[in-house]
Amino acid sequence: MSTEFAVAFVMAIGTIAPAIAIGLLVSAGLTAIGRNPEAASKIQTNMILGIAFAEAIAIYALVVSLILKFV
Repeated sequence: MSTEFAVAFVMAIGTIAPAIAIGLLVSAGLTAIGRNPEAASKIQTNMILGIAFAEAIAIYALVVSLILKFV
């Protein structure tokens, strides 16, 4: 029973934190584009890169939860 709880806890924390980070990144990126539309391509590139790094954390949490479940 404790393994299932550990898997659920890892996935809960491991997905909530990147979701919040992605929301903050997109919000800041859209605000920056609204203030300086000429720099939209540079801002968008950096925003997508930051989103990819935040999403990688969620993938790491998935890997850890699968290891906990099957090992």
